[in-house]
Amino acid sequence: MKEFSLPIRVYIEDTDAGGIVYYVNYLKYLERARTEFMRDLGVHRAALSDDGWSFVVSRLSISYLKPAKLDDELLATAVTQQVGGATIEFTQRIQRGDSVLLTGDVQIACVDRATGRPRRIRADIRERLLAAMKTVRDRV
Repeated sequence: MKEFSLPIRVYIEDTDAGGIVYYVNYLKYLERARTEFMRDLGVHRAALSDDGWSFVVSRLSISYLKPAKLDDELLATAVTQQVGGATIEFTQRIQRGDSVLLTGDVQIACVDRATGRPRRIRADIRERLLAAMKTVRDRV
């Protein structure tokens, strides 16, 4: 699997009074890219399972490089960098054409919904993520 990309259009609801994307909305774009990446791997409703676990953001580092504006066509990407026992680390970016607007590193943790404590990632999900990582590395 290659780097996952999700096209996004900037709507008026995403912007401030000047037509610039409000900073927190970039986090929504990154979330959508990770969610659709997981769906592409066959993990539906990845944020909330029927088995009593959830994925939650546990660490986030963002660099805002350039603003996105009303009506821009963006691309939000997600690449798995590391898979631990209960965590997944992603490198993500948002770009407009060849111009990178934002880069980020996001760690999500698998937690037990009842206790909020870390829980091991299911073996089948872990295998799919590792296979996606291998495919990306084989391309480079």
